[in-house]
Amino acid sequence: MRRVCFLLKVRAGRVEEYRARHTDVWADMLTALSAAGWHNYSLFLREDGLLVGYLETPDFDRARAAMEATEVNARWQAEMAEFFEELDGQAPDAAMRPLTEVFHLA
Repeated sequence: MRRVCFLLKVRAGRVEEYRARHTDVWADMLTALSAAGWHNYSLFLREDGLLVGYLETPDFDRARAAMEATEVNARWQAEMAEFFEELDGQAPDAAMRPLTEVFHLA
């Protein structure tokens, strides 16, 4: 499994709403993520809006492409885009840039 970590920035005035939106993620979105190969997916949100995402997957490019092919992901990304800074016209999931892992203790 490949471990993937990424950063995004939630707009300062939207942090609590963003947090609330993730207390009840749509069932069909959860199903799609699992089917696409997103495992141990977590989001961590700092009070200033820094969002850290982590997931494990055999192939991140394939997992991301599988999600891009789903209708539910298109709806979710359209709704979530307004929460983020600096997407430069991209959907939030397209703006994810994996960080380079420099150390891991198993």
